[in-house]
Amino acid sequence: MELASKKIESNPQPKNVLDKIFKLSENGTTVKREIVAGITTFMTMAYILVVNPLILGDAGMDKGAVFMATALAAVIATFIMAFLANYPFVLAPGMGLNAFFTYGVVLGMGYSWQFALTAVLIEGIIFILLTFLNIREKIINAIPQTLKNAVSAGIGLFIAFIGLVNVKLIEQGGAIITLGNLKSPLVLLTLFGLILTSVLLAKRVKGAFLIGMLITSAIGMVIGIVATPNKLIDAPPSLSPIFMAFKHVPKSQIFSMDMVVVVFTFLFVDLFDTIGCLVGLASKADMLDEEGKLPKAKQALFADAIGTTAGAMLGTSTVTTFVESASGIAEGGRTGLTAFTAGVLFLVSTLFAPLFTAIPAEATAPVLILVGVMMASSLLKIDFNDFTEAIPAFLTVIMMPLAYSIAEGLVFGIVSYSAIKLLTGRGKNVQPTLYVLSILFIVKYAFAG
Repeated sequence: MELASKKIESNPQPKNVLDKIFKLSENGTTVKREIVAGITTFMTMAYILVVNPLILGDAGMDKGAVFMATALAAVIATFIMAFLANYPFVLAPGMGLNAFFTYGVVLGMGYSWQFALTAVLIEGIIFILLTFLNIREKIINAIPQTLKNAVSAGIGLFIAFIGLVNVKLIEQGGAIITLGNLKSPLVLLTLFGLILTSVLLAKRVKGAFLIGMLITSAIGMVIGIVATPNKLIDAPPSLSPIFMAFKHVPKSQIFSMDMVVVVFTFLFVDLFDTIGCLVGLASKADMLDEEGKLPKAKQALFADAIGTTAGAMLGTSTVTTFVESASGIAEGGRTGLTAFTAGVLFLVSTLFAPLFTAIPAEATAPVLILVGVMMASSLLKIDFNDFTEAIPAFLTVIMMPLAYSIAEGLVFGIVSYSAIKLLTGRGKNVQPTLYVLSILFIVKYAFAG
């Protein structure tokens, strides 16, 4: 018996394929938990499949083709994140960047959407080079732990604000914003979903976010205030109207100063949106090491660099890591299996577009708000008794929702942190990279049009 026992111990049960690929046991997670997390993340950010074609459609692009490009770009970038970095972060064409694409470059500057796609392609190629040279990783590692915690909390407030605005619980009015119409059936549906999901979360029901979204969507459809899809499946739209469209852009435009300005703007926003998201999400998921660094940051950054380049070829705006990945992390997602699951669903969505796009904002908003609650807990890690730490952290947190930009919040945090530390005689504690970034930010805004 003793010999048999030793034999069993020396021949442990082999791990399944998914465990080997994504190192589930090492990360203290399971296949079921990762798949639920991946589904939850996809459901929370599936709105991009509707919103991105609408925004780029305003630039004159074929909406059906953009839908297809959006899904495929998300699949490519997310699969790279899953297998190269093994992180639960999901990527897709980013909000804000698509707005600059349409309303800044095309409608504002008067250039064609083909010109804008060319700028995105150049940005992606530059990002691949910067990532290969470890420049982006060095920027991440230069950010102090206080700001990393502040970024996590700031993202929480930002996505909660997005949820509130999307369902008009908060809208323009009063001095700046005001409370929405609480008698509106859609607002009431959102509040129902918020309470339902909160109760499920408090009771620690597995898949609380996903269950809450499905029940809220179903109730909205049953009582007739949310549209039901006319059909569940349809043929994937063709990419031909927008595929490789930048080859038609004149060389005189490609080598113009306007192209330099547009590419720089895409680079700036995407660089710090991605860094902000990665740092904030990794901090919340306890993925940072003892020095506050993100292991495999280079591999994670390659995902959005390659995704952006491929997305431009397919016909969509800049691809970036989505803050909504926090919903999957909150469900326990810790490995690339979460991202892989979401990527598969993006691929499936090309066939079932009517079904996936039927999920209303009223069902996803409660998830965004509650994820905001979870991410705000990072504030507890900040030393508010030290004003050289507290003030930059607070500016980082508050500027993200108020400026409606993760990048702008991070900029305010970096500049204020560097300045306050330097002027209080604690400048030696700040890495040189942070001072360089602060100077570049000040110059950028000083010469901004």
